[in-house]
Amino acid sequence: MRLVTFDCGQGARLGAFTASGIRDLGPRSMMDAIADLAAIRAACEGAPLVTACKLLAPLPRTPKNIFCVGKNYHEHAKEFAGSGFDGGAKDVVPPFPVVFSKPHTSIIGHGEPILSALDPTGGLDYEGELAVVIGTGGRGIAKADALRHVFGYTIVNDVTARHLQKRHSQWVLGKGLDSFCPMGPAILTADEVPDPGALTLSTWVNGQRRQHAPVSDLIFDIPTLIEAISAGITLEPGDVIATGTPAGVGIGASPPVFLKPGDIIRIEVPGIGVLENPVA
Repeated sequence: MRLVTFDCGQGARLGAFTASGIRDLGPRSMMDAIADLAAIRAACEGAPLVTACKLLAPLPRTPKNIFCVGKNYHEHAKEFAGSGFDGGAKDVVPPFPVVFSKPHTSIIGHGEPILSALDPTGGLDYEGELAVVIGTGGRGIAKADALRHVFGYTIVNDVTARHLQKRHSQWVLGKGLDSFCPMGPAILTADEVPDPGALTLSTWVNGQRRQHAPVSDLIFDIPTLIEAISAGITLEPGDVIATGTPAGVGIGASPPVFLKPGDIIRIEVPGIGVLENPVA
């Protein structure tokens, strides 16, 4: 299933994308779907179609901060190391996953504006990423079992204020600002994705393709990330892990090309859909 959270003027509701359009599953939340997907499938049969609705982030508020993974594609790790924005990291390709977080207050939905004024340094950048939504929680999840804990997949734009990221020698203050985590447009349930490595991710800025890579290019694959994070942190249903971005971000250009008001960032993963946000 491809599940969405939407608002037609009555508050957030759960919906399902079908060949006919969005089916209204009522005043449920995505957490209800994570808890009992079978009941949601049953409710979809005969549910009314809706039109002219606003898509919200599939999970407007995650149980914890969004887990994010840095430098997790080989070519992006190289371009980041050569950009001067890496804060003095010793390794071009990290020996272990680099994990940081974005607060839930950074989450916005498809179509909502990225607030460039919150970055007074003028170093706004994009990072298209596949994100994993946890279905069954746990601690100490083994790599071999990890995909059984996945509810589905969505798209995240790990928006970054590069100068702030460099200034503070860490990543939260450059990446966790309000509106810096566009998410959506939908969650594609894991049963539709037998091999997440077969997915591809592409990012366009103002119609120009900047990023394109298969998820199989990840340095640390999704089971490895789940095992590493859950080793000492209990993952909960609804937790989100953004798996990293491919090469082609703004700081990879020479000179760097930063975002400006009026720009449009479009990220697509076939099967999940298109996440598009303007810069305000």
